[in-house]
Amino acid sequence: MRVDKWLSAVNVVKRRTIATDMLKSGVVLVNGLKAKASKNVAVGDTVTIEYLKGPKSYEVLQIPTTKTIPKSQKGEFVKEL
Repeated sequence: MRVDKWLSAVNVVKRRTIATDMLKSGVVLVNGLKAKASKNVAVGDTVTIEYLKGPKSYEVLQIPTTKTIPKSQKGEFVKEL
């Protein structure tokens, strides 16, 4: 799954357009490397977002099969490091 779709599907960001803008700005890293929106993520990858207050890292636990998941199931798909 593309990293921009993954970020919005697992409720890390609200909309996919926000995720795409973040990727264009270069603040999203996948396994320590700056990523483009088309970069695929796999189970076990680490996605880091460099916010102004400091970076937040997430580990990919599962790839969702639907467009979005309920917020109550977020823990099954992503783990905040």
